[in-house]
Amino acid sequence: MANKIVLAGGCFWGMEELIRKQPGVLSTRVGYTGGDIQNPTYENHEGHAEAVEIEYDSEKTSYKKLLDFFFQIHNPTTLNQQGNDVGSSYRSAIFVGSKEEEVEAKNFIEIVNKSKRWKSPVVTTVEPFQQFYPAEDYHQDYLQKNPGGYTCHFIYFDSYIK
Repeated sequence: MANKIVLAGGCFWGMEELIRKQPGVLSTRVGYTGGDIQNPTYENHEGHAEAVEIEYDSEKTSYKKLLDFFFQIHNPTTLNQQGNDVGSSYRSAIFVGSKEEEVEAKNFIEIVNKSKRWKSPVVTTVEPFQQFYPAEDYHQDYLQKNPGGYTCHFIYFDSYIK
């Protein structure tokens, strides 16, 4: 069964490239969510986070496994920043569509904090999902189209879950 999860952890190019390779991921799209501007663009998306919408097969992976990988590939302790990218567009956020997702997201943040892998506490926000606006075509599959393009994402740690 196909489900969706929307995650933000800095520049969407690098996140998309790593997430797309995960078992059970059916498709990814990069875009903007979490702000008030209608029909945001790359030049005008104040308040929105750069995010990845992930469609996944729940028989091959789970919400929790995707959260686990999300916390492996970005620094969730830097407020509104990943690498050289600074601003609320680059915040770490989990956009939830149900109470169950909210509980699972908050529980996973506790797992990450208790792991003590990061020197500082997690600042990832759990925000209600409202609408996802796909980014412009040139942003979709960016690192596939531009191998060697900018990314600040890589795998920091192994899984948080056993």
